[in-house]
Parts: sequence; C-alpha cells; structure tokens
Amino acid sequence: MVLVGAWTAFAVLAVVVALHGSAPFGWEQQTVQWAGGHRPGAARTTARAVTSLGTAAVPWAAALAAGLLVARRAPADRRLLLAVTPLLWLLAGQLLRTLLMHGIGRPRPPAAGWAVPASGFSFPSGHTFTSATAFGLLAWALGRDLAIRGYGRTFRRRCTAALAALAVLVGLSRVYLSVHWPLDVLGGWLLAAGWLALGALLLIRRRPRPRTAEPERIRAP
Repeated sequence: MVLVGAWTAFAVLAVVVALHGSAPFGWEQQTVQWAGGHRPGAARTTARAVTSLGTAAVPWAAALAAGLLVARRAPADRRLLLAVTPLLWLLAGQLLRTLLMHGIGRPRPPAAGWAVPASGFSFPSGHTFTSATAFGLLAWALGRDLAIRGYGRTFRRRCTAALAALAVLVGLSRVYLSVHWPLDVLGGWLLAAGWLALGALLLIRRRPRPRTAEPERIRAP
C-alpha cells in the first residue's frame, strides 16, 4: 500500500511540476518570500545546522550505522554484504533522483534570496530525499535491533519518530532558507517513501523461506 501510494503520488506531482514549466505556483512563491523576510540571525543559524544533516557525511554515516546494526547479528559470511547494502541503496536512490532532477529541470528560487549555497535543479529536493532515505534506513535497522534486545514498542516508536522528525526538519529548512520551493520538498519526501518501501519489498522477497518437513516415505516390507 505504501509502495503504490508513494510512487503514484510522486508520479502525479512530478507530472504537475513538469507541465507547469519553470514558474512556481503562486503559493510557493509567497511561501519562499515569507521565509526570506522572517529569518533572524538565530533562526538562520539553526536552519543552516539542520539543513547540513541532509548532505555530506551525516546521511552516509546514518546509512552505514544501519548496515552495521543489521550485520552484527548476521552470519559471518554475510556481514560485509549486509553492512554495505544500505549505503548502496542510498547511492542508487541518489542516482535515480539525479536523473529525475535533470529530466524535469525545474529552476530553483531566485539566488538573491538564498541563505546557503545551492546548485543544480530544484525538483525533487536532494537534501530532503537524502535525509529521509538515510534516516529511514537507520530507523528500520535500529527498530529491528532494539526489538531483538527486548526494548518495548513505545521506546522503539519514539526513536523512529525522532529520526522522522529530523528528516522533516531538513526538508522544511530547505524552504526556509529559500533554496527550494515547497513542492520540491514534498517530492523529496514522496520519492524517499517510495524508495524505502521498494527496498522493504525486495528485502521481504529475499528472505529465505522456512523449510517444510518432507513426508516420511513408507518402505515396502
């Protein structure tokens, strides 16, 4: 359900953005203009710190941590593969997002209003997609590890909610810093949800099926 819903919503949004051309929707422009006029020093510094969680080493470290959490309880011959799988999945998602970004070619907001440096096209937001995917991978691996170690469901949900909140804040910071339109961020979230759901589906299909006991053969006397 999540897989179909996320990909369908992203496809519809991408078509709408592409057909609308280079100009943003009026409410998007108003949102970015409002953000540019409401950025006191402390808020700008905080937003810059938050937005940095969606690039450079942080998301890759989160994906690596997810792999290490899964690999620590795996057989020795599978540990290396499991440790790097989240990194490879994040990398593959980045390649997909880059192709979509260049294919749609939506311009960013005017550079005069940027509060941080930015490059490339606008849709879908790279920081948003990267942080949501990386923190989503970490939330899955951490929840699985905590469950094995006997932690309660409430604590696991709080950890997941904290990581999800970080991903949401990263996306919102891109609009607040005037380097993305709101629909760019929404597209990044939807693409990340679809990518994570696809990874979960592939993982389920690759799980070994339990062996069924063979019926005893009756030997003729």
